[in-house]
Amino acid sequence: MQRAAWFSLCIAVVSAGGAVGAAAQEPYYKGKRLTVLINFAAGGPTDIEGRLFAKYLARHIPGSPNVIVQNMDGAGGVVGAQYVGEVAPKDGTVMGYFAGTSWVYVSDPERWRVDFKAYEFVAYQPGTTVHFVRTDVAPGLKSPADIVKAQGLVAGGLSIDTSKDLRLRMGLDMLGVPFKYVTGYRSSAPARVALQRGEINMFSESPPSYRALVVPALVDTGQVIPVWWDDVQAEGAPTPQKQMEGLSVPSFPQLYRQLKGTAPSGQLWEAYKTIYDINSTLQRLIALPPGAPRAAYDALQGAIERLNNDKEFAAEAMKLIQFVPEYPTAPDMSQKIRAMLVASPEMRKFVNDYMRNVPKR
Repeated sequence: MQRAAWFSLCIAVVSAGGAVGAAAQEPYYKGKRLTVLINFAAGGPTDIEGRLFAKYLARHIPGSPNVIVQNMDGAGGVVGAQYVGEVAPKDGTVMGYFAGTSWVYVSDPERWRVDFKAYEFVAYQPGTTVHFVRTDVAPGLKSPADIVKAQGLVAGGLSIDTSKDLRLRMGLDMLGVPFKYVTGYRSSAPARVALQRGEINMFSESPPSYRALVVPALVDTGQVIPVWWDDVQAEGAPTPQKQMEGLSVPSFPQLYRQLKGTAPSGQLWEAYKTIYDINSTLQRLIALPPGAPRAAYDALQGAIERLNNDKEFAAEAMKLIQFVPEYPTAPDMSQKIRAMLVASPEMRKFVNDYMRNVPKR
């Protein structure tokens, strides 16, 4: 009798242990919903790319959570980025898909109530920006080199501290082009409309929306021409970048050398390079709130690795934006990205002083 009772107890313990083991192995996101928060409005480059990312990421997360997209724009992307750190649940059910955030943080970390470096960075995507101008700007612009002839140029942007706005202004100043700067557009979509209406006549977009929206609607119709794309390789041809494949646009150093006969140099060029190295290298950041569970991080990090090898994702990306985004990711990606979010105090001061000196000529 005692032997039978002992055997039954052993079976119960083994069964209980098996149940605990099964529960421990259950996917973290099983039965959950994951919100991918995009820090710019619908219709812009970050939104186009972020929605494509979210659509295919859902296929690769163990537990098959319901993945939805939420847009939260404002202040050059800062509103959405800060929401993820300050307000969003810390359980891994909200993940940020950010653009333009790296330099905004580095230039003024004190404005962040929750330190951006405390976020859990899962992956990033490097990129660039294409700057384009209306062809009807006096005296009439037909090629990128004609930008130095422009009269009454009005450059538009999202906010004075946005990296692509700063690079646009710095590029024009280095080329010696007089311009007026109009900012405050909440996202690329309304700025694009303003350009079509003639309220501004120069603007910048990253390749997803440049390829998908600007080329067919504005370049192919002759309303605008591309002037340069951001790059910092001053000597020789720029390193090939997938986002720019097939586009006949000079890099900024190439255009500068064509017009000036030498490579760019000086403090503005050093500032341009610093902003590029921080913000273009980390053009897209995929992040969880500070303190998110390691199980959530690991599940998403593995899913992004699988996304990078998804042929259907690649095919739709080529069809939609004409290049395939790649998202470097690693178990220690947070530490790697935190180490990149830094600039010298002298450079921060120089750029911040430049930023506030908004041209109104």
